[in-house]
Amino acid sequence: MQPTHLTDPIAAIATAPGRGAVGIVRVSGHGLAALAQVLCGRTLPPRQAVYGPFRDAEGQAIDQGLALWFPAPHSYTGEDVLELQAHGGPVVLQLLLARCLQAAAEADPATGAATAPRLRLAQPGEFTQRAFLNDKLDLAQAEAVADLIAASTEAAARSAGRSLSGAFSQEIEALRQRIVRLRMLVEATLDFPEEEIDFLQQADAMGQLAAIDTGLAAVVARARQGALLNEGLQVVLAGQPNVGKSSLLNALAGAELAIVTAIPGTTRDKVSQTIQIEGVPLHITDTAGLRDEHQASDEVERIGIGRSWAAIAEADAVIFLHDITRLADPAYQAADATIAARLASVAPSRILQVHNKTDSLPPGLSPDLPAGALGLSARTGDGLDALRQALLQRAGWQAATEGVYIARKRHVLALQRCGTHLQAAREQAAAGDAALDLFAEELRLAHDALSEITGTFTADDLLGEIFAGFCIGK
Repeated sequence: MQPTHLTDPIAAIATAPGRGAVGIVRVSGHGLAALAQVLCGRTLPPRQAVYGPFRDAEGQAIDQGLALWFPAPHSYTGEDVLELQAHGGPVVLQLLLARCLQAAAEADPATGAATAPRLRLAQPGEFTQRAFLNDKLDLAQAEAVADLIAASTEAAARSAGRSLSGAFSQEIEALRQRIVRLRMLVEATLDFPEEEIDFLQQADAMGQLAAIDTGLAAVVARARQGALLNEGLQVVLAGQPNVGKSSLLNALAGAELAIVTAIPGTTRDKVSQTIQIEGVPLHITDTAGLRDEHQASDEVERIGIGRSWAAIAEADAVIFLHDITRLADPAYQAADATIAARLASVAPSRILQVHNKTDSLPPGLSPDLPAGALGLSARTGDGLDALRQALLQRAGWQAATEGVYIARKRHVLALQRCGTHLQAAREQAAAGDAALDLFAEELRLAHDALSEITGTFTADDLLGEIFAGFCIGK
C-alpha cells in the first residue's frame, strides 16, 4: 500500500511562472468527477476538450478556457486527472488554483458531504511520481520526462524522447530477462547437483554469459553517450594571467562574455557559459589567472585564485592555456612549471595543453609545440575547430547519435556494477562446482543492479531524490 501522502488528491499550476498565451492548472486524485462538475458547471465527457467558463464560489466566471477530463486509469498519473487550460496570466492561474482547493472542501447542500476529497498543493515531480507508482512509466522513463524538459540541445531532446518512449528501458529489460534465464539454469543446477556438469555444459551457460556481456557493453556505450548529452562536460580554462583565457571563452561562446584587457588579473572570479558542440553541452568556466597567492594584487584576486583551483579539481577537462609569445621568458617558464606541477597533482589525466596567440608569431613561422598540444588564436579563431574536436574526444563522444538515449550518471554506475558482478560470476563459474552458489549470487546482484535503473528494485530514498529535482506541476 502506498503512503497516504501519495494518494491524497493534488493540484498545481503546470506551466512555467510568468505570462503566456495559455496556462494550465492540473489536478490528480481519486473521485474528482464532482469537482470537475462544480468548476465547469457541467459533466465533462472523458478525453474531450470542452470550452466554457471556470466558475468561482458565487458562480461567476474566473476565466474562459478548455477543460479536459481523464477518468482513472486512463490518464497520465493513472488517477482521475482534470486539466484547466486558461489564459496564461499568473493572477488568473492562482485564482483557478485557489478555486480548485476551495471547491474540493465545499459541502454538497443535498448531502452535507464534501464535494470532492480535500486537495493539497503538489510537490515537485509528484504527478510523474504517481505515474511511476501506478505503472504508467518506469523510473527511467520518468527521469526522461524531466530530462526532456531540461534538454539544452536538440540532440539531448531527441535522445530524451527515445528514452521516454521506452527504448532505453526495453534494452535494460532484455538484459534482465537474459540474466533471469541464466539464473534459473544455475538455480536448477544447484537443486540437482548430480547433474550440474552436464546441465551447465549442455545449456552453454558460459556462452550465455558471454552474450550478456556483449549486450551490456553495447548498452553501456550508448548510456555513456546519453549521460554526456544530458549532463554535459565541465571544462575549465586555466593558466597564468593574460594568456587569453577570457578571449578563448568569448571565442568559443561567440559572444563577449568576459572582459578582455591587456592588464594581468582582469578576471577576478569565475565566469561560466554553456555552449554546445555537435549537440553536446559544454559548461566552460573562465577562471582567475593562476599565480602564487602571495603575488596577488589584493585579497579579491587571492580569493579568485583559490576558487580557480577549486573549479579545476571538479572539472571533467582542464584547458591549460599558454601564451606562445612568452615561452622564451624564464620567469614565465618558471611560473608555468609551478602551475603544471600542481595541475599534475590535482587533474593529471584531464589536462589539455593549448598554446594561444599563434597569430602573433612572425609570418611563415610554425609554432614548435610539445607532442599532443594544440595551437590556436582566440583572436582570429584559427585552431578553434581542432580544440572543439579535442574536447569531444576527451569526453569520449562519438559523432553518430542515432540510437542514443538520454541517461544519467546513476544509470551508467548501475550498468558498471552489473558488469562487475557479471565478471565475478564468470570467475566463480570457472572455479568449478564448489562455487556455483557464488555464481548464482553474483548473477542475482547483476540482476538487481539493472532493476535499479527502471525502478523494479529501488530504494525509497532514491525515489525522493529523483523526483525532488522535477518542476512543480510535472
